[in-house]
Amino acid sequence: MLFNGFSASQRAVFRRLTTPHRIQRFLDELAYNKEPGGPTCYSPRRALELGAAHCMEGALLGAAALRMLSHPPLLVDLEAVRDDDHVLAVYRLRGHWGAVAKSNYAGLRSREPVYRTLRELAMSYFEHYFNLRGEKTLRRYSRPVNLKRFDSIRWMTSDEDVWEIPEYLVDCPHTGLLTPAMERNLGRMDARLMAAGQVGTVR
Repeated sequence: MLFNGFSASQRAVFRRLTTPHRIQRFLDELAYNKEPGGPTCYSPRRALELGAAHCMEGALLGAAALRMLSHPPLLVDLEAVRDDDHVLAVYRLRGHWGAVAKSNYAGLRSREPVYRTLRELAMSYFEHYFNLRGEKTLRRYSRPVNLKRFDSIRWMTSDEDVWEIPEYLVDCPHTGLLTPAMERNLGRMDARLMAAGQVGTVR
């Protein structure tokens, strides 16, 4: 039933994505969508057709693939200052949280399911989340959003961009990670870690 709307070749892709690790490898191998024609928010089906995805589209594709493995399709939004937000497709195994993600930065991709809370998971991204001025920019995370609420717009297979989802993520409640004193005392990024995070970055 979940495969309705996908082509036979696309269904074959999903059948190969039998673990979160395989989902992440697939996301890593997809071209990064630099939106040459303007901003996009492709459904997983459209991303598969085009062979490209950016952060939001990769999270949607990851959530769809996790759904095929009987995980609920959950997204978490990481909110930053002076930087772009980042979106994760999250899942739980044996009571611990993990994530798959598409990113232009090496340190913002998957996490193993070893985190007891979503806060722990979100904090694992903190030292890798930076802007090009070398500032550490991660500040808040959202509660998990179950994409079943968007089944009525056919978020997995729609021909149209599914902007309703990022708009909802931006507006849903977020929890802060740092106190004001912590923010004031943050140092700059280490140059080596910053360089490592940009390995493979598409300009």
